[in-house]
This record gives sequence, structure tokens and C-alpha cells, in this order.
Amino acid sequence: MPQKNRYITPVRSWNDRLLLILKGMAMGMANKIPGVSGGIVALAAGFYEELIYSFSRLDGKAIQLLFKKGFASFYAHINGRFLLLLFSGVGLSFFSVSLLLDYLLDHYPRHVLGGFFGMILASVYYIWNDLPQYSAKEYIGGILGLLFGLALLWINPGTENDHWLFVIFCGMVSITGMTLPGLSGSLLILILGNYNLLLVDCVNAIFFMLKDVFSGNGFGLDDPERKRLLWVFVYFTAGSTLGLILFSKLLEQLIKHYKSITISTLVGFILGSLGAVWPWTAKTTLEESTVGLLFSTPHNRFYFPNLWTVDTLIVGFFILLGCTTVIQLERYGKRQKT
Repeated sequence: MPQKNRYITPVRSWNDRLLLILKGMAMGMANKIPGVSGGIVALAAGFYEELIYSFSRLDGKAIQLLFKKGFASFYAHINGRFLLLLFSGVGLSFFSVSLLLDYLLDHYPRHVLGGFFGMILASVYYIWNDLPQYSAKEYIGGILGLLFGLALLWINPGTENDHWLFVIFCGMVSITGMTLPGLSGSLLILILGNYNLLLVDCVNAIFFMLKDVFSGNGFGLDDPERKRLLWVFVYFTAGSTLGLILFSKLLEQLIKHYKSITISTLVGFILGSLGAVWPWTAKTTLEESTVGLLFSTPHNRFYFPNLWTVDTLIVGFFILLGCTTVIQLERYGKRQKT
């Protein structure tokens, strides 16, 4: 009988499959929020370790199994059922819930951010309480993570650079949003100066290429600008793949040997990056809902809310709703384990 893997949660029923798909949809939604990563959903929902373990299995051995023993062995090695169901949810979110979220972010940004703010706060509470021990190391790790998260808010954006080595580096950095909770890959790309190149221009180039292909006009590679952007995308994808493998391997070892201090550092980092979902910023419609400037960064201006306006009370309701959602999910998870 094969030895049970402590990282892998058995998927025995259709309810288990549906739950994994829903978790993937939640990851997809989180990635839509500026400055938020899907990794925080994985950590809060309790499948972060399995996600990192599965990513770390995308290695040389996986390729050997694929060519020598076939797809079934490769699929089992990488925990394929888990990844397939999870990223099916991410894909479904992109074409369904995320479209609704885009609309809500455009028209009700403070309410959406308030909900995520509450969910993250409650998640941090449960994650910290689940730590097996508290010592000076855990507190130091949390403080260092907090300081690093805050420091990202003050880093000035760089300038655009399409050199293939730098684009590969951008890809490696961007994938950390999937593996490190609280760290937004899009925010890092913005800091590196390649946000428009990689997440706007390249995406548009691929969209128009696919449009031409389905219209019967070919790939349009005679256009030098499109060809350049497609090569940039290839380098970016290669860097993302390499970064995923390297970061997941490193995190797997950290969680395996230094779980408490790793999780506490991540918790501190999440708290430090909460500014990404602070509802009252210059990017939202402020009107009479604020009473004064808290602080400014190169990316944004943060305001303190006027507590007694109708709008602030509504945002406060959504913060409580976010907290309540996480509390109920935590209770449900505990009932499932008993």
C-alpha cells in the first residue's frame, strides 16, 4: 500500500471536486483585485501547503515520467487532479465571476475593497492562531514580513525595458503572486516598470492575433511590433514557468523545515500589504467620505474615513461581511474535519 502523503488532501466525492473548483474561483477573483494575490486565498482556505507541494513537483522527474512511463504517472506525480480542479476554477472565474467583479470594481470600488479587507483581516487572525508555537523567532519573522510589505508601498516604479533577460526576470518575479500570499505579481511588475508592456501591450497583441486567426487573416506576424510583443510574451512565460518551479521548491523546503517562522513571516507580510485593499484612497471616489490624509506613497494617497457618513457605514458593513464570510468558512472547515 502506498504511503499517505501529508500534503495531499484526498478528493473522494463530487462535493470535494466542487469545493476545489470554488476555491480556484476565489483565487481567480483575488487576482483581479489590484495589489492582491491568489496565494492569500490558498493560505486562508487551508490548501497553501498542497499548492506549493504540487507546484514543486513540476520538475525534471515529472518530464522523465511523462516520456518514460506516460501521462498517468506524470499526472500522479504532480498531484494533477488537485491542480486541474483548482485551475479549472481559476479559468471559470476569469469568464464569469471575475467579469462581475470588474463591473463592481469600476462602479463600487470601496465596497469591494472593504469586503476583501475584512476577509484578509479575519484570515490573518485564523492563520496566526493556527501556528503550532509562538516564540521570539515567530514574532521577529512577523515583524520583518510586516516591514517588507510596507516597504513595497514606497518603491518608485522603474522604466520600461524589453530586453529578453529582464523580461524573463519579470516573469520569475511576477509568479510570486501565486506562491507568496499578500504579494501581488502585478504590483511587482509595476514597480519594475514593465506593467504596460507585459500586462497591457502583450495581452492586446495576443488578443488581436487570435482575432485575426479566427477571421482567417493569419497570425499577422508581418507586423514587426506584433512580432516583437509576441516574443516578449514568450520570454515572460518562460520566466514565469522557471520562477514557479524555483520558488515552489524553495517554499516547500521552508514549510517542511521551518513552518512556524515561514507562516508567521507571511502573516506579517500580508498585514504590511493591506494598503492594497484599503478602501479610502485617491483611486476611489472620495467625495465627503474622508476627513484627512493618512499618508502618501509613489503609487497612491491613503485617507482616513469620516466614520459617520452613509457611505462609510456601508463600506463598514462590507468589511464586517468579509470577516463573517471567513468565520463561517472556518467553522464549516472544522465541522468537516470532525
